[in-house]
Amino acid sequence: MKVLILKEDEVKSLLSMEETLKVVEEAFREKGLGHVQMPPKPYLFYRQYNGDLRVMPSYLERMDTSAVKVVNVHPNNPALHGLPTVMAVIILVDPKTGAPLAIMGGSYITAMRTGAAGGIAAKYLARKDSKVVAMIGAGTQARTQLKALTTVYGRFEEVRVWSRTERSREAFVSETKNMYSDVIGDITSFGEVKDAVAGADIVVTTTPSRKPLVMNEWVSEGTHINCIGADAPGKEELDPAILKRAKIVVDDWEQASHSGEINVPLAKGIITEKDVFGNICEIVAGLKAGRTSQDEITVFTSTGLAIQDAATAKLVYEKATSKGVGRFIDLL
Repeated sequence: MKVLILKEDEVKSLLSMEETLKVVEEAFREKGLGHVQMPPKPYLFYRQYNGDLRVMPSYLERMDTSAVKVVNVHPNNPALHGLPTVMAVIILVDPKTGAPLAIMGGSYITAMRTGAAGGIAAKYLARKDSKVVAMIGAGTQARTQLKALTTVYGRFEEVRVWSRTERSREAFVSETKNMYSDVIGDITSFGEVKDAVAGADIVVTTTPSRKPLVMNEWVSEGTHINCIGADAPGKEELDPAILKRAKIVVDDWEQASHSGEINVPLAKGIITEKDVFGNICEIVAGLKAGRTSQDEITVFTSTGLAIQDAATAKLVYEKATSKGVGRFIDLL
């Protein structure tokens, strides 16, 4: 049995944001219509190392696509070990036989499909005339979130960035100014979260914070917020008072309630399940409305869905086999 092996750099060479947005949106629609199997992801917590490991299986029935991803989150990796915060491996499975079709690096897929989820959420929940974006966090995920937003919107007047260190935010500004000079008017670094957020149309949080960074009084009516960083129990980036004002949209209730942006306010009784409007899959499928007014505050809390990985991995596999990228090995 021959299995295709794809390294991270090979995956990266095959994947564009336009294509990723398309397959992730399709995966969301399929989930909204009830045609996927996706158990909540279990976690292993490596508390002494400030890290965790998640396992993410899924099956998109009508797309005949199935995969399992193993992914870690270790925020100390870059500083202590010279490794990425997030690393992943994806096994693409043939639903007909259960045999592995491919084993591929999943870190770039994780970054791209998460960026695509934010882009799709903004498409349905942010104002169409959004011009100013605030990025809270300046790591890998901030970069793919911005890539997705510019792909969806085409152009922004201003992008603001805050992160804990001046070095990281200045690196982000330098890189993105070169990359987006034709579609972003100005990219600016801010030393305070408040200054980055005030007056922004879209706010994107991509930090591992366990205490609120974005406060209620800084958020204007009509703002859309993509909450990406809170993806494990105890993580929290928003003042819970924002959630009391907002239309809250999750990617998956079971995952979001125990590990998304809403997990801490739920545990404290600040909000309840009744305060959550619905999930992005229902909105993409046309079962629920997205943004309904210019003044509405909308919040999308992303925990990352296994179906996003499966759909994107299938795309990578099809492109790799058509282009002759990667190598086949006898595994079983």
